[in-house]
Amino acid sequence: MVFTNDIHLPKQGSDFDFFGYLAERQTRVEAALDGALPVIYPEKIYEAMRYSLLAGGKRLRPILCIATCELLGGTLEMAMPTACSLEMIHTMSLIHDDLPAMDNDDFRRGKLTNHKVFGEDIAILAGDGLLAYAFEFIVTQTKSVPADRLLQVIARLGRAVGASGLVGGQVMDLDAEGQPNISLDTLNFIHTHKTGALLEACVVCGGMLAGATAKEVQHLSRYAQNIGLAFQIIDDILDITATRDILGKTAGKDLQAQKATYPSIWGLEESQRHAQQLVINAKAELAIFGEQAHPLIAIADYITSRRH
Repeated sequence: MVFTNDIHLPKQGSDFDFFGYLAERQTRVEAALDGALPVIYPEKIYEAMRYSLLAGGKRLRPILCIATCELLGGTLEMAMPTACSLEMIHTMSLIHDDLPAMDNDDFRRGKLTNHKVFGEDIAILAGDGLLAYAFEFIVTQTKSVPADRLLQVIARLGRAVGASGLVGGQVMDLDAEGQPNISLDTLNFIHTHKTGALLEACVVCGGMLAGATAKEVQHLSRYAQNIGLAFQIIDDILDITATRDILGKTAGKDLQAQKATYPSIWGLEESQRHAQQLVINAKAELAIFGEQAHPLIAIADYITSRRH
């Protein structure tokens, strides 16, 4: 199997224009994020928050939330506040992950990391500010969604970002650095929590906003779990095969930090095969939704073909 950095169009059984859809949704999300966080006094903290929040990126997490909400009959307007909040939380995790006490990285999305621009103290507070504001933003800005659904969304999101989700995965990731013979079970735990929990929340919360049934939530959860793990496997591959200019962050960090990765356990070809199988499994979970699931199917395909 040959690995390249070329992107291929997701194979669709319809005329669905995935990259047109992605570009249009990215534009809407960017505009909403820009409007969500104006600079007010004290300016320094808002500038630091905006610096990382508006630094670009694929915006896959908010788009997953919007696509799932629309799949189940909801609207863009219903989903956008939660979608923006998910990106705020994701950005918080990146700011904190880049700190010297964590991964100690100098670049993110092609720019200097937050602490390199504003200092470690302000970077920590910028992450804290984004996390707190994310929950406020959902509650104050969401329209036409019953209160009981919003409560479900907030509970799900809190669980995904806390010690039972993202934070717990990060702790295990730090503990595993430099440790030889990390098991596959431990590696899976790290990434289903550090990366997968928030990504799963993006999909499930989008469904909850639109009133998803318990059965629909189960299918959406399994879809997201599969693409979340596939996403991480591809990240591990790209850390080896891509350059900093392509990634927008330092390449080869996993090897330098002596981190266990999927390629270190399986090798590159087997890792790619596992990622492709996870995507197949993910798409199978969407069969109950029919043709309306094309955006989620396309995102699953995109995960294994992305170059950064």
